[in-house]
Amino acid sequence: MLKRLNLLGNPNSGIYISLTDDIALVPFNFPSQAENELKEALDVDIINATISGSHLLGALSVGNKNGFLVSPYIFDKEIEDLEEQGIKVEKIPDKYTAVGNIIALNDKGALVSPLLNDKSTNLISEFLEIDVQKSTVAGFNIIGSLMNITNKGGLVHRDSSIEELNFIQKVFKVEVDIGTVGHGIALVGACSIGNSYGAIVPEKTTGPEIIRVEEALNFLED
Repeated sequence: MLKRLNLLGNPNSGIYISLTDDIALVPFNFPSQAENELKEALDVDIINATISGSHLLGALSVGNKNGFLVSPYIFDKEIEDLEEQGIKVEKIPDKYTAVGNIIALNDKGALVSPLLNDKSTNLISEFLEIDVQKSTVAGFNIIGSLMNITNKGGLVHRDSSIEELNFIQKVFKVEVDIGTVGHGIALVGACSIGNSYGAIVPEKTTGPEIIRVEEALNFLED
């Protein structure tokens, strides 16, 4: 199911929410109505959390079926709280904190910013049990902000080249397409979220944009 919804009063759902096919990490101040919308659209369990005391869970973490990678500055108590919920957590051994902004992944592969060190990419591969590739996309390092990738498809920054799209498809083993959300927003990873069951896009997302999202995330065949 695809919903047009501004969470916490703004279009940046990918900054606040860290999502897999089973779990959505959301801030503690998340409205109950928004939680209900997430459950309905994405068929996930809602887990309230903070990382380094911040509500920016989508920026500071990224995960798949095998666990969540998080900022190296996460507090020990926050790790304990997540592990008590049955979530496997691993800190990125790197100076970069916004791991959700520089890593895109699904259950099949990961594409990461060239900014990450080799120790981090090796950890990602071992911990999440996926192959990892490094690359820029459309001239940017902020890989996670540039794409909304699921286990069924992917929506990618509108300036991505055909060669980049072909490479991205090989990494994630799904078909992808370029597009925007929110009436022209190109940072589709920062301003939308999705999994195998649905997606959340900004309220101002146009009809043609919604069709492109549904096609890219492979919902139209459901």
